[in-house]
Amino acid sequence: MEYTRAITLSIAGLDPCGGAGLLADVKTFEQHKCLGFGVTTAITCQTEDRFDSVRWIDDDEIICQIKPLLHRYKIAAVKIGLVPSAQSLDRILDILIASGIPNIVWDPVLTASSGFDFNNFSDTSSLQKLLGKITLITPNLREAVDLSKKSDPVTAARTLSHHTNVLLKGGHHPTALGTDQLFIRSQQISLAPVTQQLLPKHGSGCILSSSITAFLAKRESLENACTNAKRYIEKALGSNSNLLAYHHV
Repeated sequence: MEYTRAITLSIAGLDPCGGAGLLADVKTFEQHKCLGFGVTTAITCQTEDRFDSVRWIDDDEIICQIKPLLHRYKIAAVKIGLVPSAQSLDRILDILIASGIPNIVWDPVLTASSGFDFNNFSDTSSLQKLLGKITLITPNLREAVDLSKKSDPVTAARTLSHHTNVLLKGGHHPTALGTDQLFIRSQQISLAPVTQQLLPKHGSGCILSSSITAFLAKRESLENACTNAKRYIEKALGSNSNLLAYHHV
C-alpha cells in the first residue's frame, strides 16, 4: 500500500516533555502533513528547564529500529538529531545512503539548552567524511565553531560548507538576532526574521530542522525549505510565553 503523504523519519533522543528531540520532530512532521516516524538514540531525563541525565541507546539497537522502516516504507527525508558518537552517526548514515534516502538533515546537538554537554566531535578529518554524506547541517553559532575549530561562526560555517550545505542559526547572534545564514555550495544567503517579537523555546533547533526536513520531503528546494521552516519556527517561538512551543502551521 502506498501512502499519499510524504514519509519522514526522525532519528533522535527522547525528551519526555516533548519540547525537543524525537517527540518535537514528529509533532512538526505531522503539522506539515507528513507521515512522521521516529527512532530513538537516547533516553533523557529532563523537562524544558532542567536536565538530569542521558542513557545512550546501543548502536546495534538504533540500527535495529531503522532497518524495518527502510524495508517497509519509501522514506522521503530523514532528520538526525542527538547521536551517541561520530561512529554512531557514520553507521546511521551508511544504512540510510544504502537505502537511497534522498534528503538527510543533521541538527548537531552537542549541548542541551540547560547547558549539559552531550558529546564532542573532535576529529575534524572524520567529520568531513561524514558531512559529505549529508544534505544539510543546522548548527547554532557555538556548534559551528566547535565542529570546525574556527573561532568566528560565519568563517566556521563557510568552512563546513566545503563539505555539505549549512544553515547557520542566528538565534543567539549579538548584533543580528534571528538572522540565519544559509550556505549552499559557494553561495551565502541571509534569512532574516519576519518579526522580533519572539520568545525562547526549549527545542527550537529541533523544530526548525524537522520543519526543513518536512519541506524537503515535500520536494521543496533547499532554500525554500529553509525559508519556509524559518516562518514555522517563528510561529512556534511566538506561540506563548512559556518554554514549550505550541505547534501550528
